[in-house]
Amino acid sequence: MHQPNTRLNEEEFTLIKSAAARCRLSVAGFLARAALAAARDLDRTSAKIADEREVITALFESRRRLGWAGNNLNQVSKVLNSGADVPQLDAAVAAVQRAAETVHVAAAQLIAQRTS
Repeated sequence: MHQPNTRLNEEEFTLIKSAAARCRLSVAGFLARAALAAARDLDRTSAKIADEREVITALFESRRRLGWAGNNLNQVSKVLNSGADVPQLDAAVAAVQRAAETVHVAAAQLIAQRTS
């Protein structure tokens, strides 16, 4: 018989413990049944994992874009404070808007996955 070990943070353990209690199973029994159900339907499981991976990748990309946009806006502010004209202002604001939209879409996808 095999007995694998799993590490969970407090939030994950609380969620699993609560779900196990609702199913009238031990935590170990619940984990075993959930893992076996996922293993028996790999098409669905791999699609779910792939979707989540794509959302997380999009959030990291958004973080990077927001960093660039913030840097651009800091440069714009510096130029404006010196009294100079800023021809790239519209482009900098557009970059922030695009990054914010990407974050919004990725977060909405992640929330939808977590609630389904």
